[in-house]
Amino acid sequence: MPDELLISMEACGICGTDIHIFDGSANSAPPVIPGHEYTGTVKDVGSDVTRFKIGDRVVIDPNITCGHCYYCRRGLPHLCKNLTALGVHRDGGFAEFSIVPETQVYKLPDNIPFDWGTFVEPLSCSIHGMDLADITSGDTVVILGAGVIGLMILELTSFSGAGKIIVVEPNKERREIAHKLKAHIVIDPTKEDVRDIIMRNSYNGADVVIECAGLPTTSRLTFDLVRRAGRIILFGVCDKEAKIFIKPQEIYYKELTIKGSFINPNTFSRAIELLSLGKIDFSKFNITRFPLEELLKAFECHREQKATKIIILPKT
Repeated sequence: MPDELLISMEACGICGTDIHIFDGSANSAPPVIPGHEYTGTVKDVGSDVTRFKIGDRVVIDPNITCGHCYYCRRGLPHLCKNLTALGVHRDGGFAEFSIVPETQVYKLPDNIPFDWGTFVEPLSCSIHGMDLADITSGDTVVILGAGVIGLMILELTSFSGAGKIIVVEPNKERREIAHKLKAHIVIDPTKEDVRDIIMRNSYNGADVVIECAGLPTTSRLTFDLVRRAGRIILFGVCDKEAKIFIKPQEIYYKELTIKGSFINPNTFSRAIELLSLGKIDFSKFNITRFPLEELLKAFECHREQKATKIIILPKT
């Protein structure tokens, strides 16, 4: 198409969504090439492309909106009725080349390595979650889950003005990374009483609780850890059939604000800026890289949580 670019792939991150697509449990459109966190070099451009040239370093926003549905016209493009995504509904980044609409392409600054550029998409989603959390100076913030998203939320929270940051994570390596990223308290829920520790280190609960694990147990736990008039952000993706038990009185009596955080409306360029300025540091993450031909091995590594982040390098 005249408005599309041919991208020579440089790096693509693995996300839980990719595993669900492979397993057949995601809302995708198979047969499709997964991979939606990717960077590359422009190999060719369509006749209508004006903002890019061959050789440009780029990063891809996978979420394509229609621009004319009710939600797009109300300033809520991420809730687009006709939303499609590269790597989910259209072929994505686990390949040598990818065809991408110009609207989804951003220039990747020279000081951001291609592999670190794969974090732009999840970071942009994390920034949206932080916008919804509306953290104010001195807030006590609890983060449930210290995977890639939880750790990025931790870094964003650390310069948001929060007074105290508490991370809950059962994985020892991830807890150690959370310590290195300056979490004030890190809790092992398999050995410690999470609620007791948080209540002793807050005023009857946290001001903000951000669920990043995507589990029914941690989703339910948010209601037990938040103070009255506090805010809950459900960021993690639970199974679509998962259910939790909530008493309406909990919400009414505590006057809670509960928000879901879905993808990345208008935050992609902000994520690039934060990375370019060195505000987000991935050097403490355990990053494992695989060549494209070992994709299935990389998926298994992701399932077994052997690394904080796994990146596919097609040219290796």
